[in-house]
Amino acid sequence: MEYSQLLKQLVQSNYKEDLQAKNYEFLRVGQSIKLSVITQFFPPDYAATGQLIEELARHLAQQGVDIEVFTGQPGYAFASSSAPAVEQSGGVRIKRSRTSQLCPQRIRGKAINGVLFTLRAAFYLLNAARRRNVVLLTTAPPFLPILGYLVHVLFGLSYVCILYDLYPDIAIALGVIPKHHWLAQFWRAVNRQILRKAKGLVVLSPAMKRQVAASCPEVADKISVIHSWADPESIVPIAKEDNWFARRYNLVNKFTVVYSGNMGRCHDTHTILNAAKYLQHEPIQFVCIGGGAKREELIEEVNRLGLQNFLFLPYQERHVLPYSLTACDLSLVSVDAGMESLVAPSKLYPALATGRPVAVICPKHSYLRQLIVDIDCGDTFENADSYELAEFISRLSRDQRLAERMGNSAREYLQSYFTPEVISRQYFEVLRQAIS
Repeated sequence: MEYSQLLKQLVQSNYKEDLQAKNYEFLRVGQSIKLSVITQFFPPDYAATGQLIEELARHLAQQGVDIEVFTGQPGYAFASSSAPAVEQSGGVRIKRSRTSQLCPQRIRGKAINGVLFTLRAAFYLLNAARRRNVVLLTTAPPFLPILGYLVHVLFGLSYVCILYDLYPDIAIALGVIPKHHWLAQFWRAVNRQILRKAKGLVVLSPAMKRQVAASCPEVADKISVIHSWADPESIVPIAKEDNWFARRYNLVNKFTVVYSGNMGRCHDTHTILNAAKYLQHEPIQFVCIGGGAKREELIEEVNRLGLQNFLFLPYQERHVLPYSLTACDLSLVSVDAGMESLVAPSKLYPALATGRPVAVICPKHSYLRQLIVDIDCGDTFENADSYELAEFISRLSRDQRLAERMGNSAREYLQSYFTPEVISRQYFEVLRQAIS
């Protein structure tokens, strides 16, 4: 019986005995999936991809999937630069390689680290291929999907790829390699082989699906759009006066605009900076929490302009996030021009969970525009449209009822569509089809 049919019958059933029977069937189907997850980043790393994979693995294990995660030693951790080589966390087995961390803040260092991890992951898969029937690979680092293709050719193992970022398109858009460079052409040719042999492809937005399908039309039918998510039980709305994080940083009596997460090369910080310039004489506080390639550049510009309405804080530990994220009156999300079909910001979903409005800076044709309209949780602004963003922030600061309505809509929508339970079922179906 198809998993989707089982799910529908379970939801419609009014009998306890039938519920128990269907739940047993879910577990039976799940137990036939012996999954290896390959990802460079995993807790205690605070990289967003690692945090999401950890939650996904945990929820798939609850559905009966036999999961083993292969990852690297933490490169972006708070307390320690090492973690156990072998670990059991709930229903998930974790194996960690010895991964070198050479200048992880620079593009060249990241590339070298990614290659080293990919080589170690290849040795892991040579052994795991005998015990697994499907592999889930991420594009962190971007070379990993090659391993899926190789184990399929050598051992007939099925693989599914989560395309967090689209390469070499991002490297080209950032000017790392020219569009017609031999490396870009070779990378695209390898990608087409990987995509064709994959049993499933997961992208994070409709725009990313269109981009992948345009580069390899024959794989369009096996591309699934599965959004990122946030846990509304972990992140709950907290009034600022009851929030220790807001009190510690003197945010309680100021209208606070928070950008939390990576300020990387694919994110627009310039529009945020100019909006803050327009609002520098109003009681509005901008708080940037996190790191990334553009963080220091933004700090330098703020200092050069003498702006007093910015506060910069480092990445926060996981147990602090429910407080740092809710210490705001408005959350910011940004995607730089030209990146609308290449990346999808995972920071949107925790922002929705906070029960606060969201302002999204993105290109004109971004899928985020329609999503924010559907949710009715804020507004979107084109890149460089700093004046309109500043006007929106100012209006929200004066209209508490509007802010509350938008925040409530944000959280309600997330609870319906973007929870770990909802999203993990979608991944379960992709994995089930991969082994059927």
